[in-house]
Amino acid sequence: MEGDERVRKLKWLCRRGMKELDMLLERFVEQNLQALAGGSWPEFESLLQTEDDVLWGWFLDSAVPGASPYRNLLDQIRRARD
Repeated sequence: MEGDERVRKLKWLCRRGMKELDMLLERFVEQNLQALAGGSWPEFESLLQTEDDVLWGWFLDSAVPGASPYRNLLDQIRRARD
């Protein structure tokens, strides 16, 4: 998948049912456009397939079961909001 196409897809997948998730994920994408276009964080697409309530729980506590494959990515997304 081409870089710009990947970024467009990721931006679309960041549109969630929770405004808090929208803001958090969209800020991460905007701050990392070049890296994401280049293929960084392939697990980001997989993370975005997670249900909103589960995903939000992972952001609140990355020690929750199921979050472990995404722990580093969750930390990076959290840092993007600062």
